[in-house]
Amino acid sequence: MTLSARNLIKGIVKEVKKGQVMAEAIVEIAPGVEITSAITTNSVEKLGIAAGKEVTVVIKATSVMLDA
Repeated sequence: MTLSARNLIKGIVKEVKKGQVMAEAIVEIAPGVEITSAITTNSVEKLGIAAGKEVTVVIKATSVMLDA
């Protein structure tokens, strides 16, 4: 699969919190550094996302805000 997104970050799924429709996948990308993704519960099941699985976090956004 080819993507136009340039922000591809490999990590390990630390935890998945499933709801009826949406789920949160917490991915550890470095020791103590996590990214949380909100995805559908259907996608979690379809992709086999579970704790311990290696995944790639893909970030494509028109706006990214920083606070310093």
